[in-house]
Amino acid sequence: MTASDPNETQPWLQYYSEWTKPPLTYGDATLPEMYQANLERNAQKPATKFFGKSQTYAELDREVRRAAAGLKAFGVRPGDRVAIMLPNCPQHVAAYYAVQLLGGVVVEHNPLYTANELRPQFADHGARVAIVWDKTAATLEELRGDTALETLVSVNMTKAMPRLQQFALRIPLPKLMEARNSLTASVKNTVPWEALTSAAIGGNGEDLEIPESITPESPALILYTSGTTGTPKGAVLTHTNLLANPVQGAAWVKELQTEDQRMLATLPFFHAYGLTFSLTLPVLIGSELILLPAPKMDLVMKALKNDKPTFVPGVPTLFERIVDTAKQQNIDLSKVEIGFSGASSLPASVIEDWEALTGGYLVEGYGLTETGPILIGNPRSADRRPGYIGLPFPDTEIRIVNPENPNELMPYGEAGEILARGPQVFSTYFNNPEATERAFHNGWFRTGDMGVMEEDGFIKLVSRIKELIITGGFNVYPAEVEEVLRQHPDITDVAVVGRPRHDGSEDVVACVVLEDGAALDPDGLKDFARKNLTRYKVPRTFYHFEELDRDQMGKVRRREVRDSLLERLADGK
Repeated sequence: MTASDPNETQPWLQYYSEWTKPPLTYGDATLPEMYQANLERNAQKPATKFFGKSQTYAELDREVRRAAAGLKAFGVRPGDRVAIMLPNCPQHVAAYYAVQLLGGVVVEHNPLYTANELRPQFADHGARVAIVWDKTAATLEELRGDTALETLVSVNMTKAMPRLQQFALRIPLPKLMEARNSLTASVKNTVPWEALTSAAIGGNGEDLEIPESITPESPALILYTSGTTGTPKGAVLTHTNLLANPVQGAAWVKELQTEDQRMLATLPFFHAYGLTFSLTLPVLIGSELILLPAPKMDLVMKALKNDKPTFVPGVPTLFERIVDTAKQQNIDLSKVEIGFSGASSLPASVIEDWEALTGGYLVEGYGLTETGPILIGNPRSADRRPGYIGLPFPDTEIRIVNPENPNELMPYGEAGEILARGPQVFSTYFNNPEATERAFHNGWFRTGDMGVMEEDGFIKLVSRIKELIITGGFNVYPAEVEEVLRQHPDITDVAVVGRPRHDGSEDVVACVVLEDGAALDPDGLKDFARKNLTRYKVPRTFYHFEELDRDQMGKVRRREVRDSLLERLADGK
């Protein structure tokens, strides 16, 4: 029996909030046109706040235009790639929109990457100019000899701070010197940001006009992602792709339809999630952006206490830590209207604690770098469903198919690969037609994730295809087992992986982080799991880990946890 295509009936529409009414109007704007429209509306409104220092959109624009003029003097033309390798800071916001005003293509990089990690990416995209944190300029200096990189613009973040703090950081006291060294470093052979944005190099940029050759379908951004293969590929996102998710997000969460939001930028801009919610969305709706250079809890809690953000995007571990710290320090979170969580599954207990403390909502979303990033979200209403990643976003089509035969739709309630189409979905990897071809099936993007769609449209994520465990001929999805084990009072974190057997199959095993003072009790944990899982899904062995491998967003990397486990087993530990 062939399953029907749920996109024909769209059963999920019954759960959409009254203010979410697809099809949405996306217009035919580009990022620089969006930027200009916001400037006309909100020139005197607060744009950014960094360690207490604010600037308006008009003040930001002066720096954006001077940076654009400087980059143009360095030869940046429409379609040229410009690398940005910065923490979240006002200079990062200005650099991003300066490149967009020129019709260039931003390539975002993690500022903590090594030269070896960056070299293949720079060889691929060929950027001649990079705007880089001064602490990591020496890393890019190593790439000048064997890539197209020519010009390094170095950024000292402390110069965007209030003058009093800048002065304090110069005082030769151990703690202040340590703070200064964590934020900035002396550099050679670079163009300082202040020189780039001075009138001496390119002028004030007031006469710059958006290139007519730039259209909504022009490339605007390249983000590198390893996907399921481990080999970095540059996902090319167009202006349409990048504007779609903020429009969809504002339709999904009615609070984002107002201009008086204060957004807390804890997520790094070099990640699709942080870039969409903290670089594009605030400019689309004209809100203030409270910038944090790193998601350190002392900075996060200080911002929540002093700056009173209304919108906080983050990952589950961040929300857990905010809740715990707010309870310990009795910090008022009542000004937070919306939390938006992504990157990994959100425990129901965290939602309950967050909403009890804030009086607002915590909304969960799912997506990938290639999808701008959100494809699926839980509704901002009582209809959301714990344990599920939610419903297809407005104007987004989702299919669940047999990964071995993507033409075969899976029936409701049965696991298969998640395929997607929508205005936020990219169409190509940079310089990589082979990877692009593998990523699509008849125009549908293959996410590489396994999920289940229920008859009413709610979707549950069960695993990456590469993380699927096959034991005794049965498929075991790690997320399902982890969801059960996280309910055990002794477990604070868990990754379920496959341990290879000699016959080529795998044993289900669990790598667990325990509460302080708890002892590993394999038999007790097995008994607990058996009450909630079919026997073949119950882990055969439990391994104690002090911590689990995570990416920069805080998401557990099961492949790396598995590699760590196999190393321990090989060493006889």
